[in-house]
Amino acid sequence: MKEQTPFRAYGYRWVVLAAFAVIAVMNQVLWITFAPITSAAAAFYHTSDLMIGLLSMVFMVVFIVIFLPSAYVIDTRGFRAAVGTGAVLTAVFGLTRGLFASNFTMVFISQVGIAAGQPFIIGAITKVAARWFPVEERATAAGIGTLALYLGPLLAMFLTPHLVLRIGIPSTLLIYGVVAAAAAVFFLLAAREHPPTLAGPDERVLMLDGLRSMLRQRHFLFLMVVFFIGLGMFNAISTWIEDIIRPRGFTISQAGRLGGLMLGGGIVGAIVVSLLADRYRRRKPFILLALAGLVPGLIGMTYGTASWLLLLSGFSFGFFLLSAGPVGFQYAAEITHPAPEGTSNTLLLVMGQVSGIVFILGMDALRIRPSGAMTTSLLILIVLSLLNFILALTLPESPIYEKFRSKNKEGHR
Repeated sequence: MKEQTPFRAYGYRWVVLAAFAVIAVMNQVLWITFAPITSAAAAFYHTSDLMIGLLSMVFMVVFIVIFLPSAYVIDTRGFRAAVGTGAVLTAVFGLTRGLFASNFTMVFISQVGIAAGQPFIIGAITKVAARWFPVEERATAAGIGTLALYLGPLLAMFLTPHLVLRIGIPSTLLIYGVVAAAAAVFFLLAAREHPPTLAGPDERVLMLDGLRSMLRQRHFLFLMVVFFIGLGMFNAISTWIEDIIRPRGFTISQAGRLGGLMLGGGIVGAIVVSLLADRYRRRKPFILLALAGLVPGLIGMTYGTASWLLLLSGFSFGFFLLSAGPVGFQYAAEITHPAPEGTSNTLLLVMGQVSGIVFILGMDALRIRPSGAMTTSLLILIVLSLLNFILALTLPESPIYEKFRSKNKEGHR
């Protein structure tokens, strides 16, 4: 039996991760561009707020359609081919969106094209980590990759209104398209599929075999439910952030600050919690911490009437909820091994797209009339969060912890 070569970590892994993160950020910026300027965009295109909302919601619909082909490409062709495909789609349709920015039909078609690239990019987070990073850094690498998914919307929320006020919608869309094209070129030039030396073969089964194996694994099914509730809750609350707080007398600018702090908290949480999860080689305690910690923040966002309490609650909610993402993705890859990482990653993401659509429509349907308050919906989300925590208690610890503990015991003998 051939002895496996020890894993060697190359400094270039950070360049590869940076190239991935940059194109992921720009894909997310293009996704949420219109959310903070809905009324201005509706007036510019002479259409309704709902049609402008569809420019963002189309990403969730397309993800559901594309996720299986994208997972297949990630797991059979590798992350460079997959992310490269997503990068080219993002660049090409980002540019067409900018060049034909005055034509709503062309903008909508471009949004569909950009959306088709999204699953090829964000579904590869754990594949990048597995290819280039040692096991003790993989949750951190996944955390930085997931961080891009939070940073993109954060940048769009803050930059888009200011750019539109200064230079208008067409010029703003063109600038975003040019930057997306530059990010795609950077990825294609900088990314490499493998480091120069490998630690022996990474024994992974074929995608369809891995998919069948995952769907027969009870603990992975439980994790899918956890992501269904968690990601759906994030997508729905992000979409209705202004509507949630407006009945309590808060302004649009306060809603923008709340959304920004929620995403900012998520960025801090993704970094801190991922580092801790790698330091202690544990996954389950940090998933539980995130699911329990988000509840007080959600309660504060539901009932808070003081601005400071609302903003603090938003930061806390984002910190805990979004920190569960990278740890959860890496945990899924570890408990489903040898199933492909791209498949497990993408399955969890698609749960959030499905639930996002369901929760967005559900929260709109459950508004309290005539005020439009969403208290009933938020109370339901609080109950679902508590059930999520109880479900996560049944999950086992990641196999890497058992290996790490066994190795330490042998070292002390």
